[in-house]
Amino acid sequence: MSERAAPFFCPYCGDEDLRPGEQGHGAWECAACGRAFQLKFLGLLAPGGTGRPAGTRSTDDGHGTGSTTGRERT
Repeated sequence: MSERAAPFFCPYCGDEDLRPGEQGHGAWECAACGRAFQLKFLGLLAPGGTGRPAGTRSTDDGHGTGSTTGRERT
């Protein structure tokens, strides 16, 4: 089996100067913007293309707002 792939660019600023982070496996640091982030494989998508990994639950209330504050979008 081959090594895991490394990200090509920072997801925040788009710069390519990334270095492995000290926080452990999957952690990366961007020298350009000073942000640290972590990559994690969540799983395979469920058949039917729900957009969520199989075995996870949606937090959507079924009304399409996805709001956790109870306020409607205007």
